[in-house]
Amino acid sequence: MTHVTEHPTHLAYLNSRPALPMIAEAAIGFAVLVTKWSVRKRTRRQLTQLTQQQLRDIGLHREQAMREGTLPFWRP
Repeated sequence: MTHVTEHPTHLAYLNSRPALPMIAEAAIGFAVLVTKWSVRKRTRRQLTQLTQQQLRDIGLHREQAMREGTLPFWRP
């Protein structure tokens, strides 16, 4: 995992730059949402494929894993 150190000049730049146009803000928000949905769908699918031992390791029962794993991607 990459750690980004906040440098005072970086913060000054971010604070002084003009705001993005509204359409760009909306596009970024949409991209973030689609990414969350994609990750949620993939991890839920993987959850349903875990072995009994793996489920025990994370403290879940098969029924809990299946219930969570079958939720629609848009539901948190």
